[in-house]
Formats: sequence, structure tokens, C-alpha cells
Amino acid sequence: MDPQRRFFLRRVSGQAPAFSPDPAVGPSAPGAAPTPRRPPWALSPESDFTAACTRCGACQTACPHGLLVAGDGGFPALRFVHGGCDFCGACVRHCGPGALRPPPGTAATDPGPWPAQGALPGRVRLAAHCLALRQVECRLCGDACDTRALRFVPAPGGVSRVQLDPARCHGCGACLPPCPVGALDWAPPPAPPRPANV
Repeated sequence: MDPQRRFFLRRVSGQAPAFSPDPAVGPSAPGAAPTPRRPPWALSPESDFTAACTRCGACQTACPHGLLVAGDGGFPALRFVHGGCDFCGACVRHCGPGALRPPPGTAATDPGPWPAQGALPGRVRLAAHCLALRQVECRLCGDACDTRALRFVPAPGGVSRVQLDPARCHGCGACLPPCPVGALDWAPPPAPPRPANV
């Protein structure tokens, strides 16, 4: 999309993006520090990832789509600027220290980095300034979604309404870059509960 048109649509929508302006930083609780968007299969919780990652940059170099960048402190972060992740697993294969690791029982070639956890509502969120929600015809996010997690339902006498099906969303982020008003955000799945020490 022409950048001038994108900026025009942002002004017309009447709101600045509700989410972080840095595409490598994800949502966080109010008052909390922003949560960095980590590569697929990053160890969880964040403290385990930062303890294991040596910031060598091998995963960034290996990413064929250029989605990984050096984030805060030099740790790799996902940046959905040009497209989404196809979960090719190149980052995992090049991670020597093991900070990127598929969950037990899965492989880095499974369809998405969190298949064992099932559907996770909230991977993609829509802000109120979404053009389709404001009765302006726009389907760019739905066109980018290969799994059809974002669908448009006809509305009698109006613009089709966007619907998010969390069971179909595998968190690839392909829907984020095409949005002309920045109304979509991607949230990583919650950290799995840690086993209690016995």
C-alpha cells in the first residue's frame, strides 16, 4: 500500500494506533513494562529466555523473511513490518544456546510454535479504530490471513463486520502489516504454568 494513503487513513480514522508504535513490542498490562515480541519457540517465561539467549544474532540472520531484529538489550524480537512468520523453523535450527526450542512432543516444523497449547484467544486483537468496525470498507487483514481467522460477515444495509476466530489463528502476524490504521496487535500466548517444587 502507498505510505501516503496509509497515513491519510490513519488521520481519517481519528485515532492514533491503540497499540505500541514499536512493532517489536507487544501488549502489556496497564502500568507494566512493555512485553517484547519474542521469536517463535522462545523459552517461557521471559526470564528463562533472557538467561539462555546469548544475543549472538544467529536467529536474526537465519530468518528468511527478516522478521527478527535486535530488540531491547540486543535480544531478538519479532517485527511484523513486511509480512508474517511461516514457522519455517530456521531460527530454531540456528539457535546454539537453545533459547528457542519447540515444546516437548512437537517439532520446529509443526504449524505454529504453540500447537500443544491449542487455540489461544487474544493472539490477534482488534482496536476500536478498525476501519471495518467504523463502517469503512476494508478487508486487508482478512486478505492476508491464510487460515481465515479474520472473516467478514455481511451486515444488512452496511459494511461487512470483521470477526476473529481464535481457534483458527495460529499467531503468524501476517494480518498486522497490511492494516492501514494499525488497528491489529499480536500478543504471544501466556506462559505455561511452572510445576510446583515438591
